[in-house]
Amino acid sequence: MNLDKDFTFQTIKLTPDYDGEAIATLISSKRNLGNRKSVLYLHGYNDYFFHAHVAEKFNDNNFDFYALDLRKYGRSLLKNQHPNYCKDIEEYFEEISIAIQQINDLSKEPIYLLGHSTGGLTASSYMNTGAERNRISALILNSPFLDFYQSDFEKFFSYWGSKIISTIAPYAKIEGALPPVYAQSLYKDYSGEWDYNLDWKPIKGFPTFFKWVVAISIAQKKLVNSNIKVPILVMHSSGSIKITTFSKEAMTNDTVLNIEDIKRVGVTLGNNVTLLKIDNALHDIFLSPKPVRENAFEKIFSWLLKV
Repeated sequence: MNLDKDFTFQTIKLTPDYDGEAIATLISSKRNLGNRKSVLYLHGYNDYFFHAHVAEKFNDNNFDFYALDLRKYGRSLLKNQHPNYCKDIEEYFEEISIAIQQINDLSKEPIYLLGHSTGGLTASSYMNTGAERNRISALILNSPFLDFYQSDFEKFFSYWGSKIISTIAPYAKIEGALPPVYAQSLYKDYSGEWDYNLDWKPIKGFPTFFKWVVAISIAQKKLVNSNIKVPILVMHSSGSIKITTFSKEAMTNDTVLNIEDIKRVGVTLGNNVTLLKIDNALHDIFLSPKPVRENAFEKIFSWLLKV
């Protein structure tokens, strides 16, 4: 499928926030039929939807496919906004609820929520308190951002330091918080195979706002009381490495999150959780080399047949 030719892009006007005007973008596959099960995809941090091959896989397996570019990301990033910024992860609930309502209006078949990384954290949070969560029949998480890849001391220092700084200066930020290693494993001009918009997904990442760090930390802490009622699939790589310079190991490991954190927190999200290890996967499992991602797709659709 071709991202430009095979999808529609609907601008959703949202309630203005502290940055002013706000929008989200609902992306729909033109191969959707409107009378079958649907998937709604949420991207990660420093990210947006460009995964046409994921939509194609779901369409080929008899699912309609939708994705959101959340406010301040990708197609939804406006000139008046701070990129990827939020004060509270629940800010995204408005567009998620609108998207679910629209999908439900088109088809009364089950809807599945699929989230990658920060999108996985957002999806998990939504499934606990989101207004339309009861319309979701299952939750699929692709390397969800359930904890920071840091020691307990680093997390303590990061949280309280970010809280103090962002209380004084709400838009204070730091450059270079994301090493370019992960992007170098993805982008076609480095060691990856993917072509995407570097204005929306920069190699070195957008500056990280301290207020965002606090918002993410709080959302993660709230998951201690998670009680998601639907079946959950938590996918993760077979390994993690924390490096600042690219090496061949970056092509077979999660270089963003610790898979032990994903497993530890993932099993506590609800009462029906399946942990799924994908050997040699990148952080975004769907952007892993083809044999790896094909293995992941096969296991996802096998799991979906059982729920």
